[in-house]
Amino acid sequence: MAQVIAIAGKGGVGKTTLSGMLIQYMGRMGKRPILAVDADANSNLNEVLGVEVEMTLGEVREQIERAEDSVKNPIPAGVSKADYTEIMFQRCLAEDDDFDLLVMGRTQGKGCYCYVNGLLQAQMQRLLPNYKFMVVDNEAGMEHISRGILPKVDTLILVSDCSRRGVQAAGRIAQLAKDCNLNPKTMGLIVNRAPGGVLNQGTLEEIENQGLTLLGVVPHDDQVYEYDCDGKPTVTLPEDSPVRLALGEIVNKLSL
Repeated sequence: MAQVIAIAGKGGVGKTTLSGMLIQYMGRMGKRPILAVDADANSNLNEVLGVEVEMTLGEVREQIERAEDSVKNPIPAGVSKADYTEIMFQRCLAEDDDFDLLVMGRTQGKGCYCYVNGLLQAQMQRLLPNYKFMVVDNEAGMEHISRGILPKVDTLILVSDCSRRGVQAAGRIAQLAKDCNLNPKTMGLIVNRAPGGVLNQGTLEEIENQGLTLLGVVPHDDQVYEYDCDGKPTVTLPEDSPVRLALGEIVNKLSL
């Protein structure tokens, strides 16, 4: 059974950037095959990894819905609905040398994401036995933990910026994981975008107040912002990038 690594935290703290670089680093270490999962409806892990995605689970949901309409039905003659759905699921899996990527995506228009969350849960369960590692970039929130969408979690990486609110959000996710009996073998905090790679006393105090284990600190780097603005995959940052070096040290400490 694959080892599941989940990354969680409040929105805007850099979870997806760190998830992408973690996936790349693990691939370089020979820890593969990896199933990378973008479990956010507002998906962009593929952009960080520099991978084209043909279809998302949200789009599959739309295809299934159209299949119920006799006029808009996209299923070719002679193909069963079950077979057509399976073909669509295969199109959702983007393949790279070191990893495959599954993207949740969103549905069109109004409505909740319950159906797509169900598809995500089912596909992760189905695919999990085929991989040694699964890395899940979670939504900005706690839904996937609270609803039990993740099949299991061996390592829970909480990500925050230097703000007290970010650390508090990480603390709430850690408490929820305990309340839901997630029982990861490893759970800790990465503080991202720290000026000079150093935390001030207030942030350190809040980390202690929340009872969090600090895995490491990733410094602020203008290059990450520039790459994002230029549409460059973050995983193509130079080898001497402070972000890359700091994350490498953190990953080396983890039992992956």
